[in-house]
Amino acid sequence: TTSECVSRLCHTKAIVTVNGKFPGPTVYAREGDTVLVNVTNHVKYNLTIHWHGIRQFRTGWADGPSYITQCPMQTGQSYLYNYTISGQRGTLWWHAHILWLRATVHGAIVILPKRTVLYPFPKPHKEVTLLLGEWWNADVETMVSTAQSSGVAPNTSDAHTINGKPGPLFSCSTKDTFTLSVKPGKTYLLRIINTVLNGELFFDVANHHMTVVEVDALYTKPFLTKSVVIAPGQTTNVLLRTHKTNRQPTISLLQAHYFNISGVFTPDFPDNPPTPFNYTGNPPSNLQSTNGTRVTKLSFNSTVQLVLQDTSLLSTENHPFHLHGFNFFVVGSGVGNYNPNKDPVNFNLVDPPERNTVDVPKGGWVAFRFRADNPGMSNLTKIFSFVTKECLCAKFYCMLVSIIRGNSVMDLDNTQ
Repeated sequence: TTSECVSRLCHTKAIVTVNGKFPGPTVYAREGDTVLVNVTNHVKYNLTIHWHGIRQFRTGWADGPSYITQCPMQTGQSYLYNYTISGQRGTLWWHAHILWLRATVHGAIVILPKRTVLYPFPKPHKEVTLLLGEWWNADVETMVSTAQSSGVAPNTSDAHTINGKPGPLFSCSTKDTFTLSVKPGKTYLLRIINTVLNGELFFDVANHHMTVVEVDALYTKPFLTKSVVIAPGQTTNVLLRTHKTNRQPTISLLQAHYFNISGVFTPDFPDNPPTPFNYTGNPPSNLQSTNGTRVTKLSFNSTVQLVLQDTSLLSTENHPFHLHGFNFFVVGSGVGNYNPNKDPVNFNLVDPPERNTVDVPKGGWVAFRFRADNPGMSNLTKIFSFVTKECLCAKFYCMLVSIIRGNSVMDLDNTQ
């Protein structure tokens, strides 16, 4: 890791990078490969690298969460990450796992199938990796320190980016945007990664549909959609088939106004909100937050169900969570409070989506199940939280104390 001067939005500042690149280099590997990455810290911050979504079978020390499975590298120190990719293929990503360094220290992981294994869908004409990120004109570490000392939430980013490049918002950015040249009638595999600190992103391609074929490096039942929503930390692979012929561009609002083109917009925007709402209610004074290090011990190969409930005490926003070292099945979700007596009967136990990162809806809940088949220390991490500066965590220790054989994850008793 090094500090490099980078220019975006007419601003130049020094940021922490890997090999001088923003975003960092893509790690390419095949299923079954052993990956060795030697990281040397040349910046003033302590640092670790997390390989987001890699199962880390018997290599928990290579996972990267600072102060959980690894002490961070101090300035001038090096660490060799050594792990084997077992039973995984698809799109994941890596990022710094301390402070807010993830804002610039991140990159893609592309795991190709074994050479004799084909994709479970037609071979695309081309594969493209898209890292959806953001850019701050201010220094992010200084910004969060100021926010914590003042008690005011930090500013949002100044721009969203695709592969580190913003849109043409300023005159100095018009030539520094991401472009992808495509051919008519061809199919492209887009590997989409949400690397932003906090915020779901919607992705679509104008006048096209996409077929979702993979989420979080797990093949899924293909489905056609106009757009996809991706929470921070999640990845989604889609097949995009371009139209065989070029179409005329759509009409802008200004064109419709000046040339009196009908059917583009209507002038009936209300002067006042149609429904009044009182946003001045008193917030709760007792948040009942606690500090501590608590661990839940799980028997090896046992099946586990977790229900995450959002309370919206601090902010009304969705909360993405990532489970280190495991994949899980999202069996249910809903709005309001989770009801352990009524909600489990509606769980999807037939074909639930399998992921490693899930978005807990604001004012709602998510239930998921997994098998504790990866011995060692692991944690359930909130992808972003200003309150804790790094994460909200639940620690799990999977112990080889007893081998429990029996029902599959999908057959787990709903009441457990």
